[in-house]
Amino acid sequence: MANTMMALVKTEAKPGLTYKEVPIPKVGPGQIMIKILKTAICGTDLHIYKWDEWSARTVKTPQIIGHEFVGEVYKLGEGVESFEIGEIVSGEGHIICNRCRNCLAGRRHLCMNTTGVGVNRDGCFAEYLVIPAENVVRVAKGISLDVAAMFDALGNAVHSALKFDVTGEDILITGAGPIGIMSAIISRHCGAKKIAITDFNEYRLNLAKKAVPDIWAVDPRDMPLSELMKEMNMTEGFDVGLEMSGAERGFADMVESMNNGGRIALLGIHSGPTVINWDHVVFKGLNIMGIYGREMFETWYKMMAMLQTGLDVDGVITHRFDAKDFEKGFEVMKSGESGKVILTWA
Repeated sequence: MANTMMALVKTEAKPGLTYKEVPIPKVGPGQIMIKILKTAICGTDLHIYKWDEWSARTVKTPQIIGHEFVGEVYKLGEGVESFEIGEIVSGEGHIICNRCRNCLAGRRHLCMNTTGVGVNRDGCFAEYLVIPAENVVRVAKGISLDVAAMFDALGNAVHSALKFDVTGEDILITGAGPIGIMSAIISRHCGAKKIAITDFNEYRLNLAKKAVPDIWAVDPRDMPLSELMKEMNMTEGFDVGLEMSGAERGFADMVESMNNGGRIALLGIHSGPTVINWDHVVFKGLNIMGIYGREMFETWYKMMAMLQTGLDVDGVITHRFDAKDFEKGFEVMKSGESGKVILTWA
């Protein structure tokens, strides 16, 4: 085995990435080396690529980025007996401490000492990745590599959409990015009654309509939610809200449009202080739940179970590039006219 590999590295504290040769990581006890086959570009990666305020505050250079991947088990560290060389795997990108109260209680997705693959430590935009064996997840047979490459994002959608019972309910999704659209697909798969999704991006609204043909996909500047509800023959408000936009207006509109007793799963990250009408939260008895990542590992189990029973998210993938052509992938992401973008490594 060679001593070096190709990787996408944030070499300096400025916009851009460098495709360069770097040392292959060593495999320690309890760890697994994965040969990366495909990766998916996430909004977080785009933030790092553009080097915004959050990235400058969070990421240390030089560092390999990326956290959405599929690959095959290449090398087992000492003490690892539960995997075999060549197995197709993905992995949970949140590395936990296993010592805090939440970890010890089995609430691992709430670990207060979480470090992120590709954010706080070297990531998967490389030919090889090393992570703890407990974070490695087998990919069920029959699931395509492209879909498995975006399991991290799909897991966010599954965690959000399943946080509250959506069966027979009217669903409002704010933000028609890939996670928002996948949340709509999941809600339909789980028996939601009516689904509406809002965004300012016409390309993504059209993508949502293709993914869920009977969805209401609207730009709230053209049709306020009050008018949309009339078109949907709704009289009491939405039962479940999935906030994916990270936009103040989107969240405020959602709170305004919820039914009494409505439930909101809040995944979108807001760039600054957000103002909502708290009287609605109080007098409507709203339940707002913050969502971070995936439940370890119930979300992964349910995600693959749904994919094996007809969940179809293939349409969310719109572009594919070779890893060395990563600039094209990030440019199409920056344009706003894309769904998920896949990079091929092997």
